[in-house]
Amino acid sequence: MNIYVGNLPYTMDDAELRSVFEEFGTVDSASVVKDKFTGRSRGFGFVEMPDSDGSGAIEATNGRSVGGRNLVVNEARPREQRPRFDRDRDRERGPRY
Repeated sequence: MNIYVGNLPYTMDDAELRSVFEEFGTVDSASVVKDKFTGRSRGFGFVEMPDSDGSGAIEATNGRSVGGRNLVVNEARPREQRPRFDRDRDRERGPRY
């Protein structure tokens, strides 16, 4: 089960996120999403756990205070497809004035 964890403290790293969820079962992976330019945490992350452990972990950690912030925890949804920017198509339109 892929679990979304939001409202993370900006100082939290992957190991700390893993430790929050390990008390509820086996954690396959834990990652805090970082800004690709600054390397700073974006305040959310994902945890992979077996389905049997994941449901209980979601219920136990949703709303829990960690680092002064209340976590928002739920099952991750698949990422939506976004249209890709097509540079060549925009050039065919001509200048923008």
